[in-house]
Amino acid sequence: MFPTHSPLERIRIFFSSRQPLPVLILINVAIWISILLVSNFAFLFSSPEAGSDGSYKINLLTQIQDFLAVPANTSSLLAKPWTLITYMFLHIDFFHILFNMLWLWWFGNIFVQYLSQRQLLGTYFFGGIAGALLYVAAFNAFPVFEIARESAIALGASASVLAIVVAISFYVPEYTIHMLFFGPVKIKYIAIISIVLDVLMLSSSNSGGHIAHLGGALWGFLWIKMIPGADPTKIFQPFFEFGKQGSFKFKRRKFKVYHNEKPLTDDDYNKNKVAKQKKMDAILDKISRSGYDSLTREEKELLFSTSKKK
Repeated sequence: MFPTHSPLERIRIFFSSRQPLPVLILINVAIWISILLVSNFAFLFSSPEAGSDGSYKINLLTQIQDFLAVPANTSSLLAKPWTLITYMFLHIDFFHILFNMLWLWWFGNIFVQYLSQRQLLGTYFFGGIAGALLYVAAFNAFPVFEIARESAIALGASASVLAIVVAISFYVPEYTIHMLFFGPVKIKYIAIISIVLDVLMLSSSNSGGHIAHLGGALWGFLWIKMIPGADPTKIFQPFFEFGKQGSFKFKRRKFKVYHNEKPLTDDDYNKNKVAKQKKMDAILDKISRSGYDSLTREEKELLFSTSKKK
């Protein structure tokens, strides 16, 4: 029998792997907790007059948002260019970060089954930046936002997460997950429904957020169509190279060494990975239909070697 782990053990293993996916989740959660603690301590140590109505806490949160969230006003953005990055790690509302991190966990794990951790990291950042730029462009292009653009800000990882969702959904559109109350659903439909809902909600009170979501989705779709011809996420490779000796612990994907042959490219690796996954799916289907004894020797060896790597 293959070794199994409890849900808590699987979570511990996941977050101790030091790969980009768990690191991104941990950074988002750590920043949210830090902001919550700082604002609550500030409230406790404020004067009775300032703290009686919670205004001191609200003012502090406003200052944090102004410094880290991406502004719609172009002059403010030029003065705070770092917000194109920091906004995608900033959450204030509990349910905002909860749903973003759940989606990042679910679809991030599907993503790295077929693509690399480096590509996930790049999609997160590029998707977030694309969402921010579309948000700023829309607020400065459409008359309806003329008044709001002076003070409007965007925050949260939603654009980054939706970029990952859309990218992997169009890379393996037939991938199926089982959803409570719905049963088996192909992930391409989840991505399409998410995009449609964002379009339908453009006139809501959170129109800026939905525009940013669409920017992230657009990046995810365009990027997955770029590869294998072009892959801008390659600029993140130095983080993995530095991990050999420096403080970054992202593990580089392992390649087999073939003498007198060219090393595998990312695209070759991903194709091999998909092919192996299809073989494993076929073997598991055969076991469910006819039992383990129906496997050939080669199929048993592949099943055993794959289980040892997990």
